[in-house]
Amino acid sequence: MSVNQVPSFKAGKWPENVGIVALDIYFPSTCVNQTALETHDGASGGKYTIGLGQLNMGFCSDCEDINSLCLSVVQSLMDKTGVSYSDIGRLEVGTETILDKSKSTKTVLMQLFAASGNSAVEGIDTTNACYGGTQALFNAVSWVESSSWDGRFALVVAGDIAVYASGPARPTGGAGAVAMLVGPNAPLVLERGLRGVHMEHVYDFYKPNLESEYAVVDGKLSIQCYLTALDKCYQLYSQRASTNDKTFTLDDGDFFIFHSPFTKLVIKSLARLKLNDFLRSPSPEATGCYAGLESVVGRSLESTVGDRDVEKLMLKNSNVECQAKTEPSLLLGREVGNMYTASLYGGLVSLLASAKRDALVDKRVVLFSYGSGLASSMYSLKVTSNLEDLFRLMAPVADVPQRLSNREVVEPAKFEAIMKLREDTHHLAPYTPVGDNSKLFPGTYYLASVDDKYRRVYKRVAPSNGGAVGSGLKSTLAQIVSLSNGTD
Repeated sequence: MSVNQVPSFKAGKWPENVGIVALDIYFPSTCVNQTALETHDGASGGKYTIGLGQLNMGFCSDCEDINSLCLSVVQSLMDKTGVSYSDIGRLEVGTETILDKSKSTKTVLMQLFAASGNSAVEGIDTTNACYGGTQALFNAVSWVESSSWDGRFALVVAGDIAVYASGPARPTGGAGAVAMLVGPNAPLVLERGLRGVHMEHVYDFYKPNLESEYAVVDGKLSIQCYLTALDKCYQLYSQRASTNDKTFTLDDGDFFIFHSPFTKLVIKSLARLKLNDFLRSPSPEATGCYAGLESVVGRSLESTVGDRDVEKLMLKNSNVECQAKTEPSLLLGREVGNMYTASLYGGLVSLLASAKRDALVDKRVVLFSYGSGLASSMYSLKVTSNLEDLFRLMAPVADVPQRLSNREVVEPAKFEAIMKLREDTHHLAPYTPVGDNSKLFPGTYYLASVDDKYRRVYKRVAPSNGGAVGSGLKSTLAQIVSLSNGTD
């Protein structure tokens, strides 16, 4: 399809089943083990691994930045799907990792489009802590469903590098980027009208110092804000998902994925949703699934935020649901850590990479997105019932477990030295990175240099020959383009 072609929509009919057509993820090729980090930091055994629920933490040297992460994941997705850059009509980036107060990461990604001759690409960066990727996705879906749509795909990128100063917050870092192709006839459809949103002004996590990568964090307040926002969004989502005959509960969602600052909070979040169900149940004492919660009867939801006794009760009571509905989404959260805007979608990738196709067919996936400051939403995706389409959706991320095992595990002392290097060279110009590019995954983009005018140059590690996933995915996407262009 030519960039200049205008789709011939059928009168009165707009695209159906708009959602995620394909997706891919990039995470760093180096990580540090959280058990080893506990020992190195002199922390109590299990503080990071049991207390936070983390196994490893991905991190970047000075030769990777947010632009290189996004370049890497976009090129990987395009290579694997075989979609032409000329078939992209909108590109949105959600990130809070800011390199420039004016120039967007989206404009850096446009260099990938140059060879195709396609410069007619709408969209720009969206920023609010970890929420930007979700708003970018919503914007892309709205564009496809609107009169502005020109028949091409939208491309959404969510990515960040999460780093903290030396101290208790550092183990909650991570890095990664997810790219999502958005269009009609999708295997993952955003359910229209099923969305709960909560926004408010609060200083729980923010980055006022533009000379540093580090945030100002009120950890206790941030967790309180997260859980309160979760309550608000779940209440609104449930109202919209309920029918005259049935109130929406955990039983009505097959999988629940949450933004993951650390995975223990995700597990607590699933328990929190069950607490919501319990407290609004007209006769909870008569329902077997709430056994052992008698002491919570009559409590207000607000009074339970931060109550560790209630938290322990709910964790025990919701363990079965958590194992079935949320555990499949925790792979990347545990192994890579917090990817900020990409964190929620790393959970989606984890589900697709670890679950069997038959377990996903025709299922509802409920997602909670949170960004400090604060912005939050709960919405849901409906998985296709077509096994062939589902396989093609899952194909680009099928190698995630292998990619994780291929990483270099770095000793904590070396990790600490690299963090110090990033701190000392942050926004330095001119600068030539000293990180070892030979350790990067095949096909990774990296920062080659920064000149005295702060202009950044990127190069790419040679890709492997196994990038494509086969002609089946390409032909399916070609069919989607044809359908979106109004042809049968």
